[in-house]
Amino acid sequence: GLETFLQSLLRVKKPLQGQPLQADSVFTLLDQAFPEGPDPCTSTRILSGLGKKRALDITLFALSWLQAKHQPNTYHYNAVIDACAKAGSWTSALQLVGAMAQCRVESDTTTFNSAISACEKGGAWQGGLQFFGAMAQGKVEL
Repeated sequence: GLETFLQSLLRVKKPLQGQPLQADSVFTLLDQAFPEGPDPCTSTRILSGLGKKRALDITLFALSWLQAKHQPNTYHYNAVIDACAKAGSWTSALQLVGAMAQCRVESDTTTFNSAISACEKGGAWQGGLQFFGAMAQGKVEL
């Protein structure tokens, strides 16, 4: 099932120490499992599952792969922004919120809460205040 697939993604061969993980390995596994791309619900479960396992690099690669297959939705982005929050990667979270706006994907309260959490965990309280201000201005319905 899904847990077995997530474990296979987590076992992607790591390059030499100090070298970044290569997207090709992740893309190959995803292509083999989902030649046409997974349905939106399965995509969200994959992204959320990877995030829960604190595998941010693989989660970001999975989102890139998904973008090549079809337009990710709010749930997909929220799952990855939540993964950024778990990792304290506030810069990635902010980039993803920006990407949502560029792609005209609606953000919601979950988007902003996860982005604020990423800022808090990453020690970037100014970014958290910026997101809180956007929520207070009504850019996101509470």
